Amino acid sequence: MEGDRIEEATLANSPVDEISHLALDIGGSLIKMVYFSTEREQPTEKTQKDGRFLNGRLYFLKFETSKINECLDFISSKQLRCRGIQHCGFPTSDKNIIKATGGGAFKFADLFKEKLDISLDKVEEMSSLVSGANFLLKAVPSEAFTYVNGQRNYVKIDHNDLYPYLLVNIGSGVSMIKVDGDGKYERVSGTSVGGGTFWGLGKLLTKCKSFDDLLEMSHQGNNRVIDMLVGDIYGGMDYLKIGLSSTAIASSFGKAISENKELEEYKPEDVARSLLRMISNNIGQIAYLNALRFGLKKIFFGGFFIRGHAYTMDTISVAVDFWSKGEAKAMFLRHEGFLGAVGAFMNYKLVEEFPNSNPLVGDLTDNGIIECRVHVSS
Repeated sequence: MEGDRIEEATLANSPVDEISHLALDIGGSLIKMVYFSTEREQPTEKTQKDGRFLNGRLYFLKFETSKINECLDFISSKQLRCRGIQHCGFPTSDKNIIKATGGGAFKFADLFKEKLDISLDKVEEMSSLVSGANFLLKAVPSEAFTYVNGQRNYVKIDHNDLYPYLLVNIGSGVSMIKVDGDGKYERVSGTSVGGGTFWGLGKLLTKCKSFDDLLEMSHQGNNRVIDMLVGDIYGGMDYLKIGLSSTAIASSFGKAISENKELEEYKPEDVARSLLRMISNNIGQIAYLNALRFGLKKIFFGGFFIRGHAYTMDTISVAVDFWSKGEAKAMFLRHEGFLGAVGAFMNYKLVEEFPNSNPLVGDLTDNGIIECRVHVSS
């Protein structure tokens, strides 16, 4: 596990658990799942709105979209679509309705209905990303961090000075969203060169079978074997007049031009490393240029492309630092891949945000599970 990155949570089979409020973000590469679990027997606290608080946890899981049947089987085997509904005070009519976002909420709607008799209540994708990011940044004290010289440095978020910021969501592709407040946002840019590019090209070039295996492979590689560096062009010297060190990449995969080698003669680990560096560096550069375009000082990176991977975060951080001349820092999110799913979860009308005196979220566990309370209206 890289640092304290979020691992897939396994659902406890304890008979005292009650499950409700399942939400999905079905992307082109991955399905992200968030659900609320509460103890069956627990005291409830009455509120001024004649409702009650329920203590519990938010759990986070992921599945490959190409293996969607694994997700369907999990939901069915754990009865996530209907457990806990009556106990928690949620209408029984809601038990076969799940909040869902992402393109797959449209693409696979008929499949969920056919296999599980579940209707997907579709939540707009960009809105879900923004509301998920806003919620996590406000509610979880250790959600955001910078990554410098191999160290995570957690950032304290000032709720009164959160907006505006640039949200860079790196999924199969990349969306860059200018966020001005709750429900106030605009997609200002993006690129088709994202996580899907890394996985797709990586699969073709290295024969690697999974995204995580490709990331691990890149960790063991050396991109300098394939990338053309400034020093390769200038005889090992820096190009200081324009601020480029000898180790700066002049051309990704550029050495392959002059070397009489076939693909099979390169180590897959080196190819993976060069590919990851190329895509991460490109995303970091485009992100900063868009932040500069709109005068934004805060840049948050999310999406399952990052996965808490040290080299990915380091490359993005270096790119932002280089292009901003040290004036901007890349910030990452612990729940990076679940922004859309969290946003869809927050769309349940029975889940309400609390005033500052009654925070919804407490601490994180080591695998990213959030201790929380939800408000059930009467």
